[in-house]
Amino acid sequence: MSDPPVPGHERQPRERPPGPPPDGRALTSLTAARVGADVAGYRAEFLYWGYYEPRPWRNYLHTHSFFEICYAYAGTGVFRTGEREYAVGPGTLFVARPGDVHEIVSGTADPLCIHYWSYTLVPVRPRRSRSGTPARAEGREVLDLFAAPGARVLSRATERIPPVLDLLTAEAAAPGPAYEQLLSALAGALVVETARAVVDEPGLSPRPGADSAGRDERTAATMVRYLEDNYDRAVAVRDVAAQVHLGERQVSRLFRAHTGTTVHAYLTRLRLEIAAQRLLEHAADGEYAAIAEVARECGYPDVRHFTTAFRRHWGVPPGAFRDGGGTAQLRDRRSTK
Repeated sequence: MSDPPVPGHERQPRERPPGPPPDGRALTSLTAARVGADVAGYRAEFLYWGYYEPRPWRNYLHTHSFFEICYAYAGTGVFRTGEREYAVGPGTLFVARPGDVHEIVSGTADPLCIHYWSYTLVPVRPRRSRSGTPARAEGREVLDLFAAPGARVLSRATERIPPVLDLLTAEAAAPGPAYEQLLSALAGALVVETARAVVDEPGLSPRPGADSAGRDERTAATMVRYLEDNYDRAVAVRDVAAQVHLGERQVSRLFRAHTGTTVHAYLTRLRLEIAAQRLLEHAADGEYAAIAEVARECGYPDVRHFTTAFRRHWGVPPGAFRDGGGTAQLRDRRSTK
């Protein structure tokens, strides 16, 4: 009879050897599970999960209306996004944000092996505190920074990503009790760990000093947060100005200086990008939400106005966009701009 296990060490996980994961393809079955999670003031709806085995491949230039994340287990390759090109290898995590034109090219001598997953990431209107002001969700700042256009797209600080993927893969291969609840919790953990890996953590700390440039930056950030928290309502410049106790002209100048665009243009883009993500999400009954409902939830009470604005921004009407799964292939384009 064997000796009893040492208390606290009964189920120590075995360290997985480097290289392609066992049962890596099992993760793809989660696409049918329609996993979702509420995390740090956002709603994440996972659209698909995938796995590329270590063999030469290329997915060519394309763009999505959602976030696509890749984690490399083995091999080498190239990740191209915008005008930049990055070498990727074991332990690399790389991100394509909504609207990013990108492609992945696996090496031929040492082919790339990756897991990839995609999700929408829509800010949830914060609950009101007792004082009547919106209460920001704990931890939201790291997801705000992760979702921001122009943020980092690659990280090698990924030690905590494989354990979460391993747990998801194991559950996909052999579902157990409370399957849906566990998947939701693990999916939320994956969203947070991905953001942690990509976001420069010192950027989460307040900068010392109270110079005017710092004050202006914080004021602009407050205005952006107000738009993110109220994109489903009618919002005018005067409403934004009231949040920061400045005049409308001063707000317009400061906002453009720090975001490169106007309050109206920023709000329009925000609404249409969130609408694009919501068009791909399923309701509790497994069906898509009506286009008119998505329009109302994104601040467009008139569905015709919404359809016109959506076509102008995305190049196709909402219904055709949904039929295409939110992905546009750019294989035949000479330019990625």
